[in-house]
Amino acid sequence: MKATEKLKNLIENELLPDLEAEIDALFAKIDQSKQASAQDKSDLEELREMRTECFAIIEEIGRDEMEESEAQELLDELVEIKTEDN
Repeated sequence: MKATEKLKNLIENELLPDLEAEIDALFAKIDQSKQASAQDKSDLEELREMRTECFAIIEEIGRDEMEESEAQELLDELVEIKTEDN
């Protein structure tokens, strides 16, 4: 399997669902407290930016504009981050 395919699968099957869950949890927290703290707003913005970046990577792969070497670097970084989080 090519690095671009692996990267796309990782993003679609693991990262995006995790980001969506975090965003939903943050919205639930904000809804429960009826207001968003500065930290909540910052966290939400960061999560949304990460989600946008994931979609941009998927689009780039879909247009066949990403080099395999670049995909492998991103894949290695994301796997390392994901491993550290567990």
